[in-house]
Amino acid sequence: MQIPGHIDPVPVPRAVTPREDGRVDLLGLSRPQIRDTLAEAGLDEKQAKLRAKQLFHWLYHRGETDFAQMTDLAKPMRAWMAARFVIGRPQVVEAQVSNDGTRKWLLRSDDGQDYEMVFIPDADRGTLCVSSQVGCTLNCRFCHTGTMRLVRNLTPGEIVGQVMLARDALGEWPRGNMAADASAGASNDIDEDEDAPHYTADGRLLTNIVMMGMGEPLYNFENVRDALKVVMDGDGLALSKRRITLSTSGVVPMMARAAEEIGVNLAVSLHAVTKEVRDEIVPINRKYGIEELLQACADYPRANNARRITFEYVMLKDKNDSDDDARELVRLIRKYKLPAKVNLIPFNPWPGALYECSTPERIKAFSSLIFEAGISAPVRTPRGRDIMAACGQLKSASEKKSRAELDRLAEEKQLALG
Repeated sequence: MQIPGHIDPVPVPRAVTPREDGRVDLLGLSRPQIRDTLAEAGLDEKQAKLRAKQLFHWLYHRGETDFAQMTDLAKPMRAWMAARFVIGRPQVVEAQVSNDGTRKWLLRSDDGQDYEMVFIPDADRGTLCVSSQVGCTLNCRFCHTGTMRLVRNLTPGEIVGQVMLARDALGEWPRGNMAADASAGASNDIDEDEDAPHYTADGRLLTNIVMMGMGEPLYNFENVRDALKVVMDGDGLALSKRRITLSTSGVVPMMARAAEEIGVNLAVSLHAVTKEVRDEIVPINRKYGIEELLQACADYPRANNARRITFEYVMLKDKNDSDDDARELVRLIRKYKLPAKVNLIPFNPWPGALYECSTPERIKAFSSLIFEAGISAPVRTPRGRDIMAACGQLKSASEKKSRAELDRLAEEKQLALG
């Protein structure tokens, strides 16, 4: 091991955002990655393996961010680690709370990119809606995020960091680590509510994760996969794969791989039952059509009656909400013998939106036709509309920053060319 006063640069692991201070953020790394990072920093193989096991416990089971509090490490080792590494959290730019209790955070990465996450409390569960990208490439016309261009993929650390930050805010780390919890909450300007109800027997508020925030998860597959493996690790955050849902707009070639390598529940943003309408509102349909998408759903290895595929269907007035649309949806589900349920989502408006929400009466009639066919079709209650936290409303300011930066670079290039 190198002496504490001498610091050689530590190679930055793949898919980690570099920091200005040169230290490597360990958040989001698996045990093997932590071990390899420690070895590259100078520890021998035996020490790297042991310290990786200890660090993994402190990071993901205890939520610790301060090496000085890791009491099973010798003080010289704590100092050595603190000089080379950091256990970060996304910077909170803004935290909002809706009238219905929904929370939304605008977050910022180490390289200045903004993205959002949302926590939705219910009577029997608490669901964290996690982003996978800054911006999106899909351009779904009813989705506010779809009006952004893609800035970049989020790293595994930035994805896991959303879960860690939510647990900080909810005060959900094991007792005996309260000083660290308070420190993490204070550093991110988040208040804990000591009187908040617990939804499960083990006292957790955050019980479910949905990859339904900004971005298309299957266009950031490796980072999403690596992040969710950390979240599901039984020695860390230990969230069951049955409590995690990955949503895709229909990246057909990646769906089987997602089942094999991640194995979580699948949700598909369907939103229309005809080529004409889905081509318009979900443009990826022009590449992977409805029939191809539904066949991929039928082939999804994890799908069964206990773990049904969820079809998300946003209700757009006079666009996709007729009785004929409902009957065609039933026909398609039956044709492909899909173990499925349909989540009907009242359209959540945003400035400049091209569509209106279907009337409550139309949504109810649509739902009834599907239920009558023996397929579950609940209507999702809009949550967080007043703070633009509802489904389809997320959008950060990163697009403006990125475009300004691109304009500056283009101008510099033009000047260089004379």
